[in-house]
This record gives sequence, structure tokens and C-alpha cells, in this order.
Amino acid sequence: MLKVLVLSLIGGYIFSLLHIPIPWMLGPIVIVMLAQFIYKGPLKWSGQMRDLGVVMAGTVIGVQFNIDLLGMMSSILFYMITLNIILIGGSIGIAYLTGKWAKIPMKTAILGAIPGGLGQIIVFAEEEKVKEIGVISYFQVIRLLLVVVFVPFIVAGQVMSKQPTDAKLTISLVLLIALAWVCSHLTERIHLPVAFFITPIILLITLQLTTPMTMPKVPGIVMDVAQLLIGAHIGLMLKPSMIKLPGRVLIGGIFSAFALIALAFGSSFLMSFALDTTLATSFLSTAPGGIDQMVLLADAVNAEVSLVSMFQMFRLLFIFVLIIPLMKMFYGWREKKGIVYTQESS
Repeated sequence: MLKVLVLSLIGGYIFSLLHIPIPWMLGPIVIVMLAQFIYKGPLKWSGQMRDLGVVMAGTVIGVQFNIDLLGMMSSILFYMITLNIILIGGSIGIAYLTGKWAKIPMKTAILGAIPGGLGQIIVFAEEEKVKEIGVISYFQVIRLLLVVVFVPFIVAGQVMSKQPTDAKLTISLVLLIALAWVCSHLTERIHLPVAFFITPIILLITLQLTTPMTMPKVPGIVMDVAQLLIGAHIGLMLKPSMIKLPGRVLIGGIFSAFALIALAFGSSFLMSFALDTTLATSFLSTAPGGIDQMVLLADAVNAEVSLVSMFQMFRLLFIFVLIIPLMKMFYGWREKKGIVYTQESS
């Protein structure tokens, strides 16, 4: 872990000198990922450290959350549902083309293409007894990496619009992060999706609505630390063993990722036109990356962080609450139909 921390600090420092967007996340991702292919010793990063980074990001978003958006939920909901239908429908279409070309089962291709959380998708695949777990992991990881690496440069033109803050780290902010950390562990036990990100936001919104408490200002160092803790984790996700997959699968994963990015970019124009948002805000709201990474990037480019958070959270809930249960029902029905057909044939 100490080796990974040192590599992450070096990567973040180099990327910040080069003025690359979100340097303290991209730097650790790139340097730690490359180190895995060069250094043969063990490189590890605690999941607790990554979760802490996510809690810090969620707390910052909760502190800065635009409460007025809650009153617009009824009008925003239609667009969130529409954009998710476009994204999920497009994902299935991309999975069909990828599966045919890469010669992998359709079920595997769909699970690899759906932009949900890697952990939840893998658990579902194991429950469904899908054999190609390595392929699904590769598709999900390569998409996440390509989104995190390329999306910042697509919206990089707005990076300089973020005004530096002279706020200092306060005891109240540290206590809020600690409270969010404890509450996140409690909500994780009841299997709340993305508990370490969603819980701090819900907690801070509740405090703002129910108490006269003044939210503390957030120094830039807090988001830099959150970026590093998350970036080190992502850098270790692409394992050298994944590169041993067949060439068609490797290319198929890259094609699938870029096709989803293009789909999100196209649908972001619809959102930008309908809600009169900037392209950065709409693209980060629809981008098929991790919720924590997209929100960190939104904060870096001064996009509407609250709106990005809402759209990204809704997509994950849409997938976990609706799409995955529907897939379970569909494949369960198809399996029963296959058993009945086999019995009748016998």
C-alpha cells in the first residue's frame, strides 16, 4: 500500500505540473496501472481507503448541493428516465454488435456493456452462473478507464473556469466527513447502492433542510485527497492477466467503451437543449463512468455538480432497481422455457 501511495503522489504531482485535468486522480490511475505491468512485486490498495475517498467526495457534494433542484424533480424526472432508456437501449445494441464480432455470448456482452457498478454486475453474473466473468470484468474496467481518461479532455476547455478557494480545513468539515463515514457503513449493511457516495449526500441535504446549521467551506485539498484515494484504486483494477484474453475480446471491449462514450455525448446534446445546461454538465451527467469520478470531474470544471450527481445516481438506481431485476426475470423465464422445450422433445 505504501508503494501504491508513493506512486500515486508521484503521478498526481507530475500530472498537476502538466496542467492535466483532475491530476490527482488521473495521475495515480496512469502511473499505478503502468507500474503493474513493469513491477512484478505485490501492489495493493485497501478498499476502505477508496471508500473514504468516495465518502469525502459525497460529503463535499452534499455540503454544496443545490437544494432548489429538489423542487424541480418532477420536471427533471422525465428527462432522467428518457436519457436512461436511450443509454440502456443503446448499450444492448452495442452489446449485440460486440458479441457477434468478438464471438462471446449475448448475455456476457450485455453484462459487460451495461454502465452499472462493477461489483454489482459481477455478483449478478455469478448468480446467473455466467462463465465469462473475466470478460465481463475486462469490459467494465476498460470502459471505466477510458471514460475517466478521455472525458476530462473532452470537457477540458472549461477547467480554468473553476475559481480557486482560500478556504481552510475546519473541524466541522472533518466531523461531517466522520459522521458520513459512520452512516455509510450502516446503509451499506442494508445494501443501499453506492452507499458510500449516496449516504453523505442524503445526510447533508437532510441536515440543511432540518437544521439551521451553516455548511462549512471546502478547501481544494479535500477533493485532491479524494481524487488520489479513488485514483489509486482504479489504477489497480486493470490486471495484467486481463490482457491475456483473446484479441477480438480486447478490441471488442475498447469498441464497446468508445461506442458508449459516443452515445452519451450524443444524448448530452438532448439534455443540454432540454434543460439549458452547459455541454460539460450534460455530458458528465450522461457519461457511462463511475459516479464518484464524474462528480469529481464536474467539480474540477465548475459544472453543475448537483445536477451531475442526481443524473448519475438515478442511472445507477435505474439499473439496480429496474434493469437487473428485469434481466433476472427474463433469463429465468428463458431458462424455464428451455427446460420445458427439452422435456417435450424428450
